[in-house]
Amino acid sequence: MNVKVSDLMATNVIVTSPHKSIEHVKNVMKTNKISAVPVVNPQNEPLGIITSNDFSQVLNNQSPISTLLHESHLYQIPAYNNVDVAAKIMLKHHVHHLVVTHEGKLVGIISSFDLLKLIDEKRFVMKNPPLTKSKKE
Repeated sequence: MNVKVSDLMATNVIVTSPHKSIEHVKNVMKTNKISAVPVVNPQNEPLGIITSNDFSQVLNNQSPISTLLHESHLYQIPAYNNVDVAAKIMLKHHVHHLVVTHEGKLVGIISSFDLLKLIDEKRFVMKNPPLTKSKKE
């Protein structure tokens, strides 16, 4: 399969800054019906990603979103990689979103749902399809 991450990723990514409040990010996610928001610095370099699952540990909605960021919580992939690399990263780390970068800058986001589009659009081809039995005559 030669589908690139750049072929499937969302490019109109809603991002946030580390100083924004948790409540603000929750509202952005709810309004836009999304489940993940990358956190970037002023140079558009990814610092982390906030997902709806991160809100389960929230004690104060007025705290900055940076209180939920963890360095180990950000998985990135270059836009030029094949989507099978993205799938392997998601499976290995049990995540549903990857930040897509080009030269260290955020250019998109890809989710496990984006990968499912390959199957829905029948663009996925099995590497080892099952053998069909021929009828004996």
